[in-house]
Amino acid sequence: MKKIVLTYGIIGGVIVSAMMWLTLGSGKHDFDNGMWIGYTTMVIALSTIFFAVKAHRDKHLGGSISFGKAFLVGLYITLIASTMYVASWLLLSATTEQDFMQAYYEHEKVQMESSGLPAEQVEAKLQEMRAFGEMYKNPVVKIGFTYMEILPVGLLVSLLCAALLRRRVPVGVA
Repeated sequence: MKKIVLTYGIIGGVIVSAMMWLTLGSGKHDFDNGMWIGYTTMVIALSTIFFAVKAHRDKHLGGSISFGKAFLVGLYITLIASTMYVASWLLLSATTEQDFMQAYYEHEKVQMESSGLPAEQVEAKLQEMRAFGEMYKNPVVKIGFTYMEILPVGLLVSLLCAALLRRRVPVGVA
């Protein structure tokens, strides 16, 4: 199981990390579609869980796997891919001269000011964003929030794959 988890976890991590560098490394951000691009990439990268669970079940467990065992394979892959994702984000944000939070703040400010919301609401939301930007400068907070982007996706994919691929040993077969 260890080899399968490492192999597929690293493949998933390389996919999300490479896409992060391709989409954010240039400094040109598509804030309007970035969330869709990011989460779609995460689902594609974490689809490696399906192939890992199936390979483990069919090659090492004689064609049967419990829900719990399948979920654990997915969880371990999620942890590896997520850690690579977080490390990539930390490296990208530390080695480029881009201020992602400031760029996002400016984008959202323009969006809110043109939305027709009352000025008090816009200012309250902008104040929240400024406070979050200050909090995000703390590396522990940054790491935590970055994990929270990808971990829930991996957990959902792991649950789905475990449910789809679980298979009991056929009756009469020992």
